[in-house]
Amino acid sequence: MKKFKLIKLFLVLTMTFICNCLNAQQPDPPGQVENSEDAVNHAYLFAHMTHQDYGELYYSVSLDGLHWYALNDGKRVFDEYHGHPDICKGHDGRYYIAGNRSDGSPDINFWVSADLIHWEKYSTLTPDLKSTPDYSYALQRIGAPKIYFDQDSRQYIVTWHTPHKEGGEIYWASQRTLYVLSKDLKTFSEHPTRLFEWDMGTIDVIIRKIDDDYYTIIKDETYPTLYWTTGKTIRISKASDLLGPYSEPGEPISPNFREAPMLIPSPDGKIWYMYYEQYPGVSYGLSIADNMNGPWFQASGYTFHRNWDKYSLPQSVRHGCMITISEREYNRLVDHFGITE
Repeated sequence: MKKFKLIKLFLVLTMTFICNCLNAQQPDPPGQVENSEDAVNHAYLFAHMTHQDYGELYYSVSLDGLHWYALNDGKRVFDEYHGHPDICKGHDGRYYIAGNRSDGSPDINFWVSADLIHWEKYSTLTPDLKSTPDYSYALQRIGAPKIYFDQDSRQYIVTWHTPHKEGGEIYWASQRTLYVLSKDLKTFSEHPTRLFEWDMGTIDVIIRKIDDDYYTIIKDETYPTLYWTTGKTIRISKASDLLGPYSEPGEPISPNFREAPMLIPSPDGKIWYMYYEQYPGVSYGLSIADNMNGPWFQASGYTFHRNWDKYSLPQSVRHGCMITISEREYNRLVDHFGITE
């Protein structure tokens, strides 16, 4: 009888502990502001595709960079677009988005918008992949073109990944990141060039200048093994110049089998939020740091416990890009498309 009572007491205490843990208020991610007027970054746009409608353009927005809400009742916002959405503000203050019809398509397409609502076709690039120096054996594939406008040099760098081998994982491990430069997205440098000197499979590369350095955020596209533990993770490389040379990638920011990184500054401008997808369309992860050199920690999400989930996204979102927008732009998008909260 005494043993039974002890077991019962142990079970009660254990359940009480579990309930307290589930209901405990975990610390909120750093970088938030108590009053919106104190924010350096007032709002954010997530341009993305969905699991059910891959390659098409959808919008979600956020005021804190952590909690995202779908626009347009979860429907497409621009039917002409196709690709992996990537948006930047360009040389004339307007927004530009890059895309392509498929990886096998020879063209990269660009659209332009003054308000992120109305888009019009701007230009098309057809890179001669075979003319890439030291990469004439490239296959005709253009994966996930991305666009970055460098304020210092007043030029765009358009990047994408191209493989040189066929078949399964060898195809993915053979992906190399190429780029061209442009002043206006109408004319482009003569031929594509490899971005990295080191020989490693990379996809989904984005470039950002932060303080005095350029950072490339990459997906390590080698399959993970005991001998390549960093495979299929998000990693960071660094250079003092836009075109490098870039350092060897650092340690993983994410777990394995993550891709499509997106980087935004926190509302107070002091913290970095790095999102990445657990593919295919399983969930999103969020890593946080107060500088690009780390250390990074992973925020709690997708636990489906309100007090534990520190960020949230609409269902079925797939990768794209996140950018900061003004409060006025946020209100204009919400007024035009409507928001689902």
